[in-house]
Amino acid sequence: MKRGRHTAARALALAAALALAAPAGAGAQITSPERYRQLARSIFQELIEINTTDAHGNNTAAVRAMERRLLDAGFPREDVRVLIPADAPQKGNLVARYRGRNTGRKPVLLLAHIDVVEALPEDWSPDLDPFTFTERDGYYYGRGVTDDKDQAAIYTANLIRMKEEGFVPDRDILLALTSDEEGGPRNGVAYLLEEHPDLIDAAFAFNEGGGGSEKNGRRIANNVQASEKKFQSFTFTATNPGGHSSLPVRKNAIYDLSRALIAVQEHDFPVMLNEVTRAYFSGTADILGGEMGAAMKRVLADASDAEAVAVLAREPGYNARLRTTCVATLLSGGHAENALPQKATANVNCRILPDHDPEDVRRTLVKLAAPYDVTVEPVQPARPSPPSPLTDEVLGPIRRITDEMWPGVPVLPVMSTGATDGLYLRNAGIPVYGVSGIFQDVDDVRAHGKDERILKRHFYEGQEFLYRLVKAVSGGATT
Repeated sequence: MKRGRHTAARALALAAALALAAPAGAGAQITSPERYRQLARSIFQELIEINTTDAHGNNTAAVRAMERRLLDAGFPREDVRVLIPADAPQKGNLVARYRGRNTGRKPVLLLAHIDVVEALPEDWSPDLDPFTFTERDGYYYGRGVTDDKDQAAIYTANLIRMKEEGFVPDRDILLALTSDEEGGPRNGVAYLLEEHPDLIDAAFAFNEGGGGSEKNGRRIANNVQASEKKFQSFTFTATNPGGHSSLPVRKNAIYDLSRALIAVQEHDFPVMLNEVTRAYFSGTADILGGEMGAAMKRVLADASDAEAVAVLAREPGYNARLRTTCVATLLSGGHAENALPQKATANVNCRILPDHDPEDVRRTLVKLAAPYDVTVEPVQPARPSPPSPLTDEVLGPIRRITDEMWPGVPVLPVMSTGATDGLYLRNAGIPVYGVSGIFQDVDDVRAHGKDERILKRHFYEGQEFLYRLVKAVSGGATT
């Protein structure tokens, strides 16, 4: 997931998982033969040990390794494509097609990015290297084990398994392993949509961004990311003629800017619920109960209930799903220690609800800053991110398989407060659902951080879940 946006990562509903009395799911039954679990582990290790950071890595080497895996498993050469931008030879992408019966149904797309954020060995524990796949005490360690090489390895291993088992789906299954999701000059999904849109045209896609929430060993919910906020930053600028610091005046660029930023801090955008957040709060209210659960039900009944909104706003995860948020993130001002500042600037980053007009956000910020003679300009346009419909075609199998594997664990549609590459596909008319069946301890989130790790049991449960889910939505039978 995007650098600095990990609140949108697998623990999208972390706040929901704070419920201590939530139902515990039974241990999942894993039916996949041991050889396919070992295959997934082997692929996982190979991916982790190929550095795919933007600064020092090579995504092309990683997708070439997956290309060899698929070709060795018998996938036709014409169905396994490595696509490399001409201006970025290390930013390769893989698209593979698992062919089904020609029933006229559009394919299902399995999307996973294989680039990772930077990881310096000196920042990790002395006995761990971020680019060495390490197994210890029931965990796998390495950069990318939770974001997002786990899903890349699972998808690749599961397609090989399906092929060896003779499974023939009623629709094609597409696999896309892509570059630069975490940042970099050549985002893979954007490149594929620009240069090779026919190769990833699908009815819908499965992506990162969802997954299960677990606390104290208790499974709370299996989350499905169905929408995400829009990203937009604004530059706040205060100017002043300046002068000598020995002759201060009340009109000061730094003070003006500070007052404008405080006005932003104190402003709450209106509560705006949509289909996804309504489903999220409805399900979470039943999990939580108590004061917080009651407040969710009251807000669902009346979004103008200020008292209930205030209760939810105490928790940042809930507040961010109620409304658009804007926050100061960067600050610069002045030009000399003995001079009055002539200019002060700040970056204000906004995460805008999918159905909130960015122009309304801009006008609000301008109004807040105007009394202090501070100008507001957008850094870049906000990119729309339409929600994916909560259709039974997708959610039905997810609920059924979740109940088979973890009885009593609810499925929650969630809106990500950050961003994934699902943004590009949704804008191309391809609905995207962040789902994995990979649970994560909400008190031990390490993606992008020190000693990133995944519980082995969670990895193999996710492999089983995604195997069942992809087969369920693609139909077909084993020959």
